[in-house]
Amino acid sequence: MDWPALMRAGLRGLRLAPEVFWALTPAELMFLLGGGARPMNRARLDELARAYPDTSGGKDERSE
Repeated sequence: MDWPALMRAGLRGLRLAPEVFWALTPAELMFLLGGGARPMNRARLDELARAYPDTSGGKDERSE
């Protein structure tokens, strides 16, 4: 990610306070900058699962 460009867009372009900028998720920031969210379909879910795999091996970490 090009953080300097995103910071300029958020802090200067959108005039967000730093604490508001840093509290945003990347999806929220992209939405505010005019980008649309990608639709959630099976292919997108598989893509996200590969990018962010479960680290618990499928176990509920709260039950341990």
